[in-house]
Amino acid sequence: MSKVVLIGANHAGIAFTNTVLGNSKDTEVVIFERNPRVSYLGCGTALWVGQQIENNPDNLFYTSLEALEEKGAKVYVETEVKHVDFAAKTVTAVDRDGAEIKESYDKLVLATGSQPIDPGIPGMELENVHYLKTFREGEIVNSLMDDPSVKRVAVVGAGYIGVEATEAVKRRGREAMLFDVEMRCLAGYYDPWFTEGMDKVLRDNGIDLHYGETVKEIKGSDSVQSIVTDKGEYPCDLVIMAIGFTPNSCLGKGTLELASNGAYQVNLKQETSLPGVYAVGDCATVFSNALQDRAYIALATNAVRSGVVAALNVIGVPLESGGVQGSNGISIFGYNMVSTGLNLVEAKKTGFDPVYTDFEDLQKPGFVLGANAPVKIRIVYDKATRRVLGAQLASTYDISMGIHMFSLAVAKQVTIDELKLLDIFFLPHFNQPYNYITMAALSAQ
Repeated sequence: MSKVVLIGANHAGIAFTNTVLGNSKDTEVVIFERNPRVSYLGCGTALWVGQQIENNPDNLFYTSLEALEEKGAKVYVETEVKHVDFAAKTVTAVDRDGAEIKESYDKLVLATGSQPIDPGIPGMELENVHYLKTFREGEIVNSLMDDPSVKRVAVVGAGYIGVEATEAVKRRGREAMLFDVEMRCLAGYYDPWFTEGMDKVLRDNGIDLHYGETVKEIKGSDSVQSIVTDKGEYPCDLVIMAIGFTPNSCLGKGTLELASNGAYQVNLKQETSLPGVYAVGDCATVFSNALQDRAYIALATNAVRSGVVAALNVIGVPLESGGVQGSNGISIFGYNMVSTGLNLVEAKKTGFDPVYTDFEDLQKPGFVLGANAPVKIRIVYDKATRRVLGAQLASTYDISMGIHMFSLAVAKQVTIDELKLLDIFFLPHFNQPYNYITMAALSAQ
């Protein structure tokens, strides 16, 4: 019997556990989780706070402690791992009562995730300054939306979480301000042609945008009263910090090889620089098919895949990751944007000589009655090799499934020319005879 200790029971950890226990009768799994519950679907927090789902947060947990134990796992919750002795192969933790727990292992899996960036500004200790990552943080912010004294909310950071949090705040009838040092939202995911559309949606829905501003201080006596930037001071009753995350890799520092941002460097089997020790999810690197190199792309989908890959290797089934493209999407006030691979800005930064092709048209022929909407598409490709590096789409129409094809194109190094006459079906109920994907490819240089 082989014994595996897993630290962390969210997306990657749960995928690892289910794969091991579903495929091996000779592997014991011991899990340490610092939160009271396992498997929180943090991607749904903004939907919960914005009352876009049933007001039952239990639906944001897709498994339970009892379910894992029924499958044979030994699970410690509300238990913080304090030290890993990699030489002795032991894990030392402390539970909620302060009791020390020690477990030995044959193999170790680190699924410690990521942690919010602390901006280190004065006022972070004030009441009503919160992150929006854990279930407990979601509970607090959700309850504050029922507090009549909370009228004006500042969201710091215009990435995915910040933009979604701003929508949630507005849907709860509060005034919402969105701050970012960049001059646009979602700058790390989409090119300006796309973010200008999302910024218009935010403005049209009453969001007060403060781009190109750096937050310097949060003021208040006991609770928040205002937020101060390099351009002004703004009264507010709640601050939600959403400026990004860093890998939680403190347990392995000094022993395991780390990437420049602190993530565990892993191979295609999710194994770290120390044999028998694996890292999965947001604490680890992934292999980017667009870059053809290791990268840090923290997404729930990547976490799940990495957990499955690690699990199979742990139980003796050799499997290498096929790499990822970083496919992602967002839907705000009915406006949808999806992307995969590299955008134009990223491609330039990472050393490619990228070119792109744009196209915009209605989803369906103009003569079709009923729902129809414009779609904009950009395909980014390498000038020398002409291989597709990434794609972005935006519309009020649900165009999300289209990005999966581009994800495969990036993974398989398809060229822009191969897309020009791709067999794409036509039916007026769904699309146009000259599909925007085809037309974008055909208009490439």
